[in-house]
Amino acid sequence: MKAYVFPGQGAQFVGMGKDLYEGSELAKELFEKANEILGFRITDLMFDGTDEDLRQTKVTQPAIFLHSVILAKTLGDDFKPDMVAGHSLGEFSALVANGALSFEDALVLVSKRALAMQKACELNPSTMAAILGMDDAMVGEICNKIDGIVVPANYNSPGQIVISGTIDAIDKAMEVLLNAGAKRAIKLNVGGAFHSPLMQPAKLELEEAINSTKFAVPSCPVYQNVNAQAVSNPEEIKKNLIAQLTAPVRWTEIVKSMLNDGAESFTEVGPGKVLQGLIKKVDRKIPTASA
Repeated sequence: MKAYVFPGQGAQFVGMGKDLYEGSELAKELFEKANEILGFRITDLMFDGTDEDLRQTKVTQPAIFLHSVILAKTLGDDFKPDMVAGHSLGEFSALVANGALSFEDALVLVSKRALAMQKACELNPSTMAAILGMDDAMVGEICNKIDGIVVPANYNSPGQIVISGTIDAIDKAMEVLLNAGAKRAIKLNVGGAFHSPLMQPAKLELEEAINSTKFAVPSCPVYQNVNAQAVSNPEEIKKNLIAQLTAPVRWTEIVKSMLNDGAESFTEVGPGKVLQGLIKKVDRKIPTASA
């Protein structure tokens, strides 16, 4: 069985999608449609902008979504997923890939999500940090004991977990985790505390938008961030997508669930190879590729 996976924020790079735009009429058409929907020429920022341009959440998220989804659409008949999953933002790309969401509706939701998250980041100075070489449960226990808001946000692979919270709480947690035996603690260059309670204002905003969007029965299951399980029911997909903003990304469990359900290979669709690296840390023998 073929599993297709879609990256999240952090995979962006200047020039992303330009080869698709120039090499495919379908891609060009979809990119131009995206410029119209968004009300600005995101293609100019993707193809010729600066790193700084691409780092703005309101640009980053639609840019990665567009690269992933348009790449999948240009694969034509070669694109036949048996199961899909996406890391954080990538879940929206996965839901277009399996037909649960239309390209247009998903792009509108991704844009609203990005703007809502950017607003939530501005309300509270917050950040994230990668913790390497420590057991997941121990990271969670230590976060629980820190004053202030700090929580596990991304369970990326065995021995790699990202924590999210207020700046003071993250600084304190990094110090305690290193003293408790973590190999490394690296603060990430992100706009705020994604997948934490600090995203609650964004969650409320997105909930309204998701609930008023039509979701179809997908062609294959999506393994969602919140529960790491195969989901095909549109109402359940919506509920999990809303919960995702303040809940952790259970990527290690997603990969294991897909393997348990018969995944024989993983293809990453979108910019970068981050997810292939994380999948290899779960099981080195699994074949991975870029689309």
